[in-house]
Amino acid sequence: MSVVHHLPPGWLLDHLSFINKVNYQLHQHQEPFCSKNNPTSSVYMDSLQLDPRSPFGAPAACFAPDSTTVSGNEDEGSCEVITEKYVFRSELFNVTKPYIIPAVNKERQQSNKNENLVTDYKKVSVSVGKIRELILDGSSKLIQEGLRSGFLYPLVEKQDGSSGRITLPLDACNLSELCEMAKHLPSLNEMELQTLQLMGDDMSVIELDLSSQIIENNSSFSKMITLMGQKYLLPPQSSFLLSDISCMQPLLNCGKTFDAIVIDPPWENKSVKRSNRYSSLSPQQIKRMPIPKLAAADCLIVTWVTNRQKHLCFVKEELYPSWSVEVVAEWYWIKITNSGEFVFPLDSPHKKPYECLVLGRVKEKTALALRNTDVRVPPVPDQKLIVSVPCVLHSHKPPLTEVLKDYIKPGGQCLELFARNLQPGWMSWGNEVLKFQHMDYFIALESRC
Repeated sequence: MSVVHHLPPGWLLDHLSFINKVNYQLHQHQEPFCSKNNPTSSVYMDSLQLDPRSPFGAPAACFAPDSTTVSGNEDEGSCEVITEKYVFRSELFNVTKPYIIPAVNKERQQSNKNENLVTDYKKVSVSVGKIRELILDGSSKLIQEGLRSGFLYPLVEKQDGSSGRITLPLDACNLSELCEMAKHLPSLNEMELQTLQLMGDDMSVIELDLSSQIIENNSSFSKMITLMGQKYLLPPQSSFLLSDISCMQPLLNCGKTFDAIVIDPPWENKSVKRSNRYSSLSPQQIKRMPIPKLAAADCLIVTWVTNRQKHLCFVKEELYPSWSVEVVAEWYWIKITNSGEFVFPLDSPHKKPYECLVLGRVKEKTALALRNTDVRVPPVPDQKLIVSVPCVLHSHKPPLTEVLKDYIKPGGQCLELFARNLQPGWMSWGNEVLKFQHMDYFIALESRC
């Protein structure tokens, strides 16, 4: 469970716990050297890897310390099943101090370090509006509960005076470049656009085929894929399409419509243009996305919106109406430190400690959906808060699976667009869809052989 506390204002989430409760285990079958009938030893990987002839990478064997041996008879030898469990790096959620400390907080820290962190939020001299009041009042309740339960904890200065700076993994993700290369390949016939289900020892797919196929891991264990020499972990019961917006046809041809669609568009902004870190889309490009073809009856649409009023108005007044989606709620993701402080001052004219989510329902299919009396979901409440410690990785959004489940029919199909990670039970799409599945973000748990 990622939900630590659920109160009337909203939810306090543990993003790290959500990731680590995924069964990130790799199972590998090793044929021993002592086999009598086959003197040549081989390793069968429970993972998907590159064709050895591909110029972008090569197969790599991975052995793990946590192993289980399954014995056969004397003539057949024995087969060793090697299991390796991975967890996400906890230091990537170690946010001990605000990114920017407001002047009021600095004075307070000098005068009385033991003063209650939560009640002093209201001392910040800002013009109080409806959203500000909602965030101050609602988040303080959730933060107080987190402090009482021990999930959040008061900041303790390190005795050695070290800064606790985190060393981030190198950004080795070249997935967008891979998608760009795939666009220049001859286009496939629509009949050839198929879904590929990864089998136990499947090693048949090369990386440039990925943009034309949805990849599914329907097993109860993780699998490993190697692209352009980089390794990525695929969680169990997950599926994805690695492509850009010009190559979405496999998603449209997969024969599925979705009961919930979460969208995290790469909005245009000045910092993106300056950094060239990732491509952005214009509002008109976002508007042309085939949401009506992907949405099932009464589909719940959730869109992440930056703190630009221009983008918020566009989603509510232009984007959703063009998709026949009715706005039903606005929620806010509040970013806090491990001690319960906002990561940015609430009155900051630039960076805000929150992001907005606009939730809507597909209108034209609502009447059809309501005819099914067996499926009833409660109305989506307005102005809810999602409070969590953010990942230090850029654009790593908190999981919405558990906070949305009550508003989606049981067993509903879920899709995330512009995703950068995978989730069990979800279809994910984007040109960086495996970015945060990179092995550098995980560590293998040590265990005895």
